[in-house]
Amino acid sequence: MGEEMKVIYIAGPYRGENAWEREKNVRRAELLAFEVWRAGFVAICPHTNTRYFDGALPDHVWLDGDIAILKRCDGVILTHDWERSSGAHAEVEVANSMCIPIFYTIHEMQDFFGRASD
Repeated sequence: MGEEMKVIYIAGPYRGENAWEREKNVRRAELLAFEVWRAGFVAICPHTNTRYFDGALPDHVWLDGDIAILKRCDGVILTHDWERSSGAHAEVEVANSMCIPIFYTIHEMQDFFGRASD
């Protein structure tokens, strides 16, 4: 077994005006998560973790859980449209407060941690 894989949290919009807009946000995050995996890292995609749980418990349960997961990650990568998400802004604040590196591209992440897929 090689070096321990770095765990990367996907941050970006989840909510949308309707189910279709929410699903597009989830799919965008899923695609980024796949790219993280393909680059040789572990992706944590909160969008897919609770995607069908809407309304089952208060929203703060999922949001608090996402922050708990983020705090255990080695890095955060942002979807290209992350700035339109209040949740992603909160996740960035938490990451910054804990000195968890934040990335805008797969290449930035690879340059920081090394190219895990090599």
